[in-house]
Amino acid sequence: MATYDGVIDALGLREWCGGGDGGGGSAPMSMQELLARSRGESGGGGDGGSLWDLPFPSLDTLHDACAAIPETRDLTLGLERGFLSIRDALRVVVDPVTQPLSWMLRESLAVMTNTPWWIMMPLLLALVWLVSRSWRIVGFVAMSLALLALVDHYDAAMQTLAIIFVCAFICVLIGVPIGIAMSRSDRLQRIVIPILDMLQTLPPFVYLIPLIFLFSVTEPKLYGIAIILYAIVPVVRLTDLGIRLVDRDVIEAADAFGMTSRQKLFGVQIPLALPNIMAGVNQTIMMSLAMVVIASLVSAPGLGVLVLRGIRSLELGVGLVAGFGIVLLAIMLDRVTKASLARIDASQAKR
Repeated sequence: MATYDGVIDALGLREWCGGGDGGGGSAPMSMQELLARSRGESGGGGDGGSLWDLPFPSLDTLHDACAAIPETRDLTLGLERGFLSIRDALRVVVDPVTQPLSWMLRESLAVMTNTPWWIMMPLLLALVWLVSRSWRIVGFVAMSLALLALVDHYDAAMQTLAIIFVCAFICVLIGVPIGIAMSRSDRLQRIVIPILDMLQTLPPFVYLIPLIFLFSVTEPKLYGIAIILYAIVPVVRLTDLGIRLVDRDVIEAADAFGMTSRQKLFGVQIPLALPNIMAGVNQTIMMSLAMVVIASLVSAPGLGVLVLRGIRSLELGVGLVAGFGIVLLAIMLDRVTKASLARIDASQAKR
């Protein structure tokens, strides 16, 4: 195979690379090189191989020709060592800030799982009625919860709901003010948008990697932070979009009445942007539910644990039933939030 030994020699970098025969010093030969030598071919020098076989000049390829060039594993090890070197300092800052999240998750899980079903289910149905004002949705939620309880998935479903309630609440609590600030500052929007793009495009498993090194697996905030980072993007984006889409004529009318910036925000912009904000809340809840399943890899309780058990133990039935339970929860939450959004739209249409 062609290599870059000739390029290194032509540039006069052989001495900087450590001299020798350009193959990385005394490093052991690869199986490919041994087979090539046994066939009497060149060992991969600068004049061996064809241009067709020339590999891309990656770090590993260049390292084969020049031992002084670091390998890819040197880069990854450097990142790991750098993170570990600042881990203790990060904990000093992050632990006190995120500790309330652990408390909220623990208390929510305790309340949802320790409260008897004959109290918790009516409370949830009453909450659904207050939000949706639809007996059809209340009946659907009641049937879904009864079905989950019938297959002994009630406790797991309550754990999943507890995590979603806490994480979605924190997403709204943090995301709506960020979206409002973005809508009022183009400079802040230009700064935050790339961060949101990164959070939205990162694979879900990537969120867990630094958090595993930063927190103990037994701490609820480990999976709580991952869920919040993954699910906060829609509510931020749609809050910003909703406020920016408020009709300028309405803003001018508010200015004509002498409203202050605070009065315009809470009296005009947020009420008119509420449908978009609620759509963001809906998407945040759905993304929280999706991340709860993945977070079961790092001790998040709930239906995701049963799905993970079905994968690990090849128990098809367990995985399918738990997956169906997650689908039911997703439909329930989606229907309730959309009913709330429909009520908001109807109330605004009457004005």
